Amino acid sequence: MKFKIWFLETRPQFLLLSLVLAFLGNCIAWYEFKEFGGTFHLGYALLAFVGLFLCHISVNVLNDYFDYRSGIDLEVKRTPFSGGSGVLPAALLKPRQVFWFGLVSFLLAVPIGVYFVIARGWLLLPLLVVGAACALLYTPFITKVGWPEWAPGVGLGALPVLGIYFVQTTAYTLPAVIACIPSGILVHNLLLLSEFPDAEADKKAGRKTLPIIMGKEKAWIVYSVLTIVVYLWIIGGVVTEKMPVFSLLALLTLPLAIKAIRGARKHGEMSRLVPAMANNVLVVLLTQLLLGIGYILAGIL
Repeated sequence: MKFKIWFLETRPQFLLLSLVLAFLGNCIAWYEFKEFGGTFHLGYALLAFVGLFLCHISVNVLNDYFDYRSGIDLEVKRTPFSGGSGVLPAALLKPRQVFWFGLVSFLLAVPIGVYFVIARGWLLLPLLVVGAACALLYTPFITKVGWPEWAPGVGLGALPVLGIYFVQTTAYTLPAVIACIPSGILVHNLLLLSEFPDAEADKKAGRKTLPIIMGKEKAWIVYSVLTIVVYLWIIGGVVTEKMPVFSLLALLTLPLAIKAIRGARKHGEMSRLVPAMANNVLVVLLTQLLLGIGYILAGIL
């Protein structure tokens, strides 16, 4: 039972994101090796995923801790996609235990990052520093500044894809940067939509998320526009030959994205908003998964 509680504290329904990000970053590198030569290192791929996974656990757990300490989790109406894990409000773990769980998870990832900086190049260091800052400072500091959603988009979206690509190739390339942008937008929107049910509680705690500073209607417009931008970006990447044509497989999630946009339009109705958030999670995961598969197919065919 105790293990189950610790497992639930990690918010496992969101940890699939780390797997998809690692998959996409490695697929981009593998594709370029097939096109231009090079050796894909499976050990690097697995170790980098472990590091990213530990960081993601740290982000989820520390976010839960700080939300509880601020009182947010005591006021929100929890959904499967927002409102925290519910572990601390239910007194299933002590706050001190949750804090150390999150901190230790992060510290376990640090040696992996140090190893890759030494083994693969110091140019990885700035990326890791920015990612770590986004992870550690997001809840206690960044959320108090207007438009905090950029931090998850960068730190748990674009940078992991680009960083894992660098681990394999020891380089940053324009095609890789272009390919990681959809991940950044998708993760930005993952956080943005999940903030809608928590807006009132977040406001009391001094947060300045987009649904608070812009209002939910304008925040929905931002969400909708950015969602469409993801698909236009992929199309543009293919047209300019910076992304392989099989990347267009990612467009298969467009119907889910439209459902999410339409459902989120009725953000005042939880019966519409919760399914919209579910569709949004599927869009985030499946779009990146299909994008990675597209790179694999491009390398094979």
